[in-house]
Amino acid sequence: MSRTFHPGRRKSIKLISALAAWGGTAATASLAWAQQTQAREFRVGWQKGSNLAILKARGNLDERLAREGVTVRWIEFTAGPQMLEGLNVGSIDFACVGETPPVFAQAAGADLVYVANEPPAPRAEKVLVQKDSPIRAFSELKGRRIALNRGSNVHYLLLRLLEREGLQYSDVNVVYLPPADARAAFENGSIDAWIIWDPFAQAAIGQVDARVLESGEGLVHNYNFYLSTGKYANAHPEVLKWAIEEVKASDDWTLAHFDEAAEILAPQIGLSKDITRTALQNYGYGVQYLDDAVIRNQQAIADAFSGQKLIPRPLDVASVVWRP
Repeated sequence: MSRTFHPGRRKSIKLISALAAWGGTAATASLAWAQQTQAREFRVGWQKGSNLAILKARGNLDERLAREGVTVRWIEFTAGPQMLEGLNVGSIDFACVGETPPVFAQAAGADLVYVANEPPAPRAEKVLVQKDSPIRAFSELKGRRIALNRGSNVHYLLLRLLEREGLQYSDVNVVYLPPADARAAFENGSIDAWIIWDPFAQAAIGQVDARVLESGEGLVHNYNFYLSTGKYANAHPEVLKWAIEEVKASDDWTLAHFDEAAEILAPQIGLSKDITRTALQNYGYGVQYLDDAVIRNQQAIADAFSGQKLIPRPLDVASVVWRP
């Protein structure tokens, strides 16, 4: 999927530098910073059915940043890799994606930083087969067609499953398709399995009786990451901190109100409230800044993809972790 994006203006520091040169007080410089911040938008990438969709619908981020003089603009994407393409070209300032998209984006030279992460959600990734498929074990997919969204979180689940079964990447026929196209291919039987995340997985289970062959449990952590660019993080660290505070508030609300959250998301994704609630309960909630264990896990993912030559070079994940 390709998009044309137009980078927005970046904050100038000339006014603050001039005030400092003129002997302006710290209070005056702070006021100048605030005025420049007020003139900016905070552009947030989101996907239907995601935790950011709840944040968007409830409006608490918009309200919080409005009090700080910042306008929020929400820009919708179909999946994480496309969202990070938007981050890379400067069309958004903040994104939430799974484990793998940042690896591919960093390998491509994108200016990104990891801001924070949600807890693991391995049950939110699944390998699906048709309800009447004769396939009963992942090893039986050798030589078969498996669809997934290239560079998405489930791409790493495929690597872990192949490793577990002692198979090579070349032992399966990987078909790279975005979720909507993969769903169509799954329904018409042109693929043998679909590796996909919730709520798309729950949609297929609930609507076409897809059967779960595997989940991510015991194989992957499936963290969700909040990301920005290094340039934005350096220029507007306060905005990112405010955003994470509101994500935390939204997480806490969702944990206490799964039924109400399902009512928000169900119309977006065309599912019943009950199925949507199940998908929500498979996510992780409790945003935090990255610790060493999360960074090590993300480094292991990067190493796995570079080892398979699926990205062009080894990466140093710790070098792009934001330290608030």
